[in-house]
Amino acid sequence: MSRPPSFVPPAGARAYRLGTARGEFAVIDAGTAVRGTALLLPGFTGSKEDFIALHEPLAARGYRTVAVDGRGQFESEGPERDETAYAQEELARDVLAQAAALAVPVHLVGHSLGGQVSRAAVLLDPAPFASLTLMASGPAQISVSQQQRVKLLRDALAVMDMGQVWDAIQAMEPPEETETGELDAGLDDRDDLRRRWLATSPAQLIATGRQLCIEPDRVAELAAVRLPKHVLSGSQDDTWPVELLDDMAVRLDARRTVVQGAEHSPNTDQPLPTARALADFWDTAATA
Repeated sequence: MSRPPSFVPPAGARAYRLGTARGEFAVIDAGTAVRGTALLLPGFTGSKEDFIALHEPLAARGYRTVAVDGRGQFESEGPERDETAYAQEELARDVLAQAAALAVPVHLVGHSLGGQVSRAAVLLDPAPFASLTLMASGPAQISVSQQQRVKLLRDALAVMDMGQVWDAIQAMEPPEETETGELDAGLDDRDDLRRRWLATSPAQLIATGRQLCIEPDRVAELAAVRLPKHVLSGSQDDTWPVELLDDMAVRLDARRTVVQGAEHSPNTDQPLPTARALADFWDTAATA
């Protein structure tokens, strides 16, 4: 589960509901589009707050960034029991509607699950996008160990409510301590993480968790789309091995960035070098 440093938008950012042809989506919108606009999609169990530390450095580089809760994620509404609403194509069409609402070609960034939804959106219609960044998001299904974790979650959601599952997850997790024995900064108050969890649709988690476990390799399809592409990850990743992401970048003829000291969430683990890598890529994509 991603742990953003804060759930409070940075100074100058706006939190609101973006109206689209497919309904309203909760967003955090920051910066002025001097050089361009980016649409940021979070991963499994995540939310728009996962990008909160990227807004200010990207604004300083001249980019407007719009981070969005997908259908059924945190503050964006979605059915609690109807899994069909979260089919990958439905989520991809939501992304196309969000891009259309922003009314400019956007640099699309998808983290983990958000990367696979981003890929599906680009394959449906690449026209609204100036570039695509797949952040810690691999070519096909997640690793076997992560598939086992997702299965445990889906099994739990079949017999427990979201509050009970949250309590079970907390009971299984080891305490996260520093060498001094104190909780890491930002982890001493889990109220926001719990609030996000309880607001997320269980059907969204079940449906998208299944997608992550059966996603086919669509790299060849994506490689055929004429769009600047970027594969960004941490230097370690247990969801998709880094070597697999290296290979995917070669197959896509994509720019490749490895953020040292980051794992599956470089956007929260190492936000400054992640923001720098994104802006450097967008700068070059704009002239491609």
